[in-house]
Parts: sequence; structure tokens; C-alpha cells
Amino acid sequence: MKKILFTISFLCTLGALGQHILPEEQRATLVDELLSERFNQLLPNLMDETGIDMWIVISREYNEDPVLRTMLPATWLNARRRTILLFYRDKGKNTIEKLAVARYNVGENIVSAWDKEKQPDQWKRLIALIEERNPIKIGLNYSKDHNIADGLDKTDYDEFLDYLPKKHHAKVVSAEQLAVRWIETRTPREMVIYNQLVTITHEIIAEAFSEKVITPGITTTTEVEWWMRQKVTDLGLETWFHPTVDVQRSSEALVSHLYSFSGRPDDMVILPGDLVHCDFGISYLRLNTDCQELAYVLKPNEKEAPKFLVEGLKAGNKVQDFLTQNMITGKTGNEILAKALKEARTAGLRPSIYTHPLGSYGHSAGTTIGMWDSQDGVMKDDGENYPLRQNTVYAIELNTTITVPEWNRDIRIMLEEAGFYGENGFRFVNGRQTELLLIPRVKSQLGN
Repeated sequence: MKKILFTISFLCTLGALGQHILPEEQRATLVDELLSERFNQLLPNLMDETGIDMWIVISREYNEDPVLRTMLPATWLNARRRTILLFYRDKGKNTIEKLAVARYNVGENIVSAWDKEKQPDQWKRLIALIEERNPIKIGLNYSKDHNIADGLDKTDYDEFLDYLPKKHHAKVVSAEQLAVRWIETRTPREMVIYNQLVTITHEIIAEAFSEKVITPGITTTTEVEWWMRQKVTDLGLETWFHPTVDVQRSSEALVSHLYSFSGRPDDMVILPGDLVHCDFGISYLRLNTDCQELAYVLKPNEKEAPKFLVEGLKAGNKVQDFLTQNMITGKTGNEILAKALKEARTAGLRPSIYTHPLGSYGHSAGTTIGMWDSQDGVMKDDGENYPLRQNTVYAIELNTTITVPEWNRDIRIMLEEAGFYGENGFRFVNGRQTELLLIPRVKSQLGN
């Protein structure tokens, strides 16, 4: 424990990118320590708040429930056979049991509660554990509105109900609120680590958007995408989606928002005068980042980006401010979206907001604030009508359209940064882009 804590504290002070990354064994130790804190400190409170005293998570190997994947120890990359986890919260005694109806312990946190030699039938053993504890509510992971909380497959659901005595059937409820809270809530220690992830993400983008990688007139957008992905692999990390790089320039009209993510031409040669945009995220220590930044390719004799692009980035920052100042505990995604858009438009901006939860997954569970193709709000309760809660992380993803007379066209300023919402309100996890990256760097940006 002390060794890992020292390592994290030490690494926070380092500037060399490669030194941010823990070796595999230390990562595993840290992941299991974080899991222990989540099981013993976070989960009891979540179960009390959602009114579920027994939570049963059932999964089979290679068909894992998204929630179960976040509960496995570092040395388990998948469930084994049929893995059944049972969490029982006795609020009166202030205890929580973490049991596995499996042949072996699930790491150090979840204890095996099944001896197959004494009871060959796994389902019968599960029922015996339920009967012994006689819970008030039994939560299962099925949900119409939250995909990450809908991991129980039909076969296991049907078998569970077939075995469960009829007297307990009325106790079975959807655990969607508990599952979403488990996925979305970050602990204080996880937020210390999150700063590391965002730092690594920013530094990879900064290197990709520099003369180290891009030679104007030669390097293509596709080459930069693969450079970013290879960089992540070389660092021993993973990307949770393939990076994208696109350009906007004076000679082309603005196309639909979808262009930046699908259907754009491959291998576009990056030229002086281009506004270059990326979408990039990494996975590390079971957390994820999602970041979009912008760079400008200097023309010969230019020392800075054109004023209209500098002002465009400021406009994008203003949209971020309108969004984040409206993030208030208990407000739904649709409420936050409507108010932020109204205020931004009143200020003369042309915004689009499509912010999503971030954390255990890239597109995670929790409060979704708009979608790029649903700016009037989304009626379906798939996160947009889920209330904002504290200790949660978001990809503050949005854009604003600006008119550029010098180019005789509109362009889109697209930004995305990790943000944390806690008891003191909103903050960006590790800052945000307020200056365009320049290719090549000038003296003022040589440290980036």
C-alpha cells in the first residue's frame, strides 16, 4: 500500500511522459487497492441510498456484465464459467458481505461461498445464501434505459427466477440506479489518478500536433492517427476508440458534424494554414479519457495563429463555461442542456453540446447532456433525464460554429475535456485548451 501511494505521489511531479506509466505488477496492486476502497467504503453507501440490501451480479465467461467487468480483480481478465457475485448490506450492523457463488475467491475482496462437493448445484447454493439473509430487495442488472445497467442475460435471468422461491419474487427489482451509481461515482483516490491520465492524454496530443510528427505538405491525417495509436501501444496503454484527425481549411465548405467522426476522407495531406482537430482517448488503471484539441499549421513567416481562430477558440471556451456553470446537483441532462444552450445563444454564440459521462467506460453511465443530433433534448430516459450527482466525471464535449470572413465560410470549433463535478462544483480535471497548438512550435509553446 505505502509503495503504491509513494509511487503515485512521486509520478505526479514528473514531466517525462514515459515515466508516468506504472509497470504491470504495480498497476495490478493499485487496481486491487482501488477496488477494495470501492467495495468497503463506496458500495455500502450506494446500497443504502438506492434501497437495495442485496445485489446479485451474474455473468458468464466472455459474456460479461459491464458492471461485473469493473469488479474483477486485476489478474482476472474475464469471468470464469458462470460467475455469481452477491453483495449483502446489513445497515443495522453496518456490515457488507461480498460473496462469490464460485469455486474460488474472486481476488482478495470477494470470498467464495460455494463448495461444489457439498452442493453440486450452483443455483441452489445461491438460493440458500438468499434464504439465510432474507433480504428486503434483491437487485438484478436489467434496465430499459441504461445500457451499462442491463448486463444480465435472459438465460441467467430465467434460471434465477426458476430457482428462486415464489415468496421472494416480489423482492426482485431492477438494480439500475445502484449499477449506474457504482459506475459513475469516483473516489478521492481515483481522482488523484485521473489527473495522471489526463496529463498523459494532453502530452500525447501535444507531441502529435507538433513538428516532431507533422511535416506540412507531407504528413497525412491518417498517419497522425496511427502515430497516436502506436504511441499509446508503445507506452503499454490502450485506446478505447481509434483516434481521429481532421482538418478545416479555407478552400472547403463546412459539412455536417458527422464528418468529423465518419465519412471524412483518409490520408488528407496537412497543409500550412490548416486548422487541425483530433479526437483521442486512452484507458489506464480502469479509467478512460476523451479529449479533442485543435492545432494551427503556421504559414511561412507566420509566428501566431490568425486572430479569427484565436477568437474562435475563446468562443468555444465560452460555451464550455455556459455548460459547466449550469451543472447543478439534481438537475437532469435535458435541463442543463436547455439552459446552457439558451444562455450561449443569447450571448451570440452558435453552440452544440453533447457531453457524456466518463470514467469506468469512455461513454459511461450517468448524466448525458445532449447528443450532437438531438439538441432539443432527448425524451427517452437514457441518461439525459438522469439527475447530476456529485463525485462524477464527464467528457465536456461540444462545439460552436463561427463565421470566418477571411475564408468566406463557417468553421466549427470542436472541443472536449475531462471535467469533475463534486461538492465544490465543477472543475476541469487537468485544465483545458485555451491556446491553439502551433505547428511548428514557436518559443512561447516550446514547453508544450
